[in-house]
Amino acid sequence: MLRSSLRLLDRHDVAEALAVCDRDVAANLFVSARLSGPGFGNRAGGGELWGYHDSHGLASLCWSGANLVPVQADEEAVDAFADRARRQGRNCSSIVGPADAVLALWRRLERYWGPAREVRAEQPLMALEGPPVVAPDPRVRRSRLDELDLVVPACVAMFTEEVGYSPVAQDGGALYHAQVTSLVAGGRSLVRIDDVPGAPGVLGAGGRREVVFKAELGSVTQRAVQVQGVWVNPRHRGRGLAAPGMAAVARVVQAEVAPLVTLYVNGYNVRAVRTYERVGFRRVGTFATVLF
Repeated sequence: MLRSSLRLLDRHDVAEALAVCDRDVAANLFVSARLSGPGFGNRAGGGELWGYHDSHGLASLCWSGANLVPVQADEEAVDAFADRARRQGRNCSSIVGPADAVLALWRRLERYWGPAREVRAEQPLMALEGPPVVAPDPRVRRSRLDELDLVVPACVAMFTEEVGYSPVAQDGGALYHAQVTSLVAGGRSLVRIDDVPGAPGVLGAGGRREVVFKAELGSVTQRAVQVQGVWVNPRHRGRGLAAPGMAAVARVVQAEVAPLVTLYVNGYNVRAVRTYERVGFRRVGTFATVLF
């Protein structure tokens, strides 16, 4: 019965699948963005989409790619997704999304896929619908391709600090460099770069230059953007750069991309949560992430 209720979706199902995502725009943004992009339905899309149908039609979704991401999944849908994931085998590096569904999936899959490297069970999902309530940092701007020698090391440092291993360890960084390059080329990388005398960086006219704040626009649709990779250089922490930097990111997003700005953060990172609250973000849900 589980198998008969589950179907691999294709480009002909996009409108119906997007309607499922729209039940919670902030929580389901990752999958909405992939459905809205040109790559869905072919190998360039980077994953496949499972649809769970009940007596009323398409009820729930699960993206299966580098991440396993449930959408609007109740217990019956989780059973179906877990059954398919178990039979398929683990191809993802994480399970991420609304906490109830992610943790329910993991309870069903742990005996087959475990152990996890880490389970982050409490990650506030936060959203900003109006303008930021603190003054934006005027020095935060989109990064440029000629600044990749500064931006890539900052991204590597953030990833290593956040995830616990270096993204360049396996292939020397070629794939990760390409990913960062794509974000920069697409206008989805925002930075503040300062001239800092004596800092480890690239020599510029005013001294040595380095990234002191950065963020990327991860999942992007016309309705919402999920900000990721927020990072303040450890050499510059304690200077109050995070809140104005995030306000600047939010201003760019709302003026040029979409009205709703979202992000999720580890619950134990109380300082970050308070920073986002100062900018005007409010909690709208809870995510969880299982890392492998």
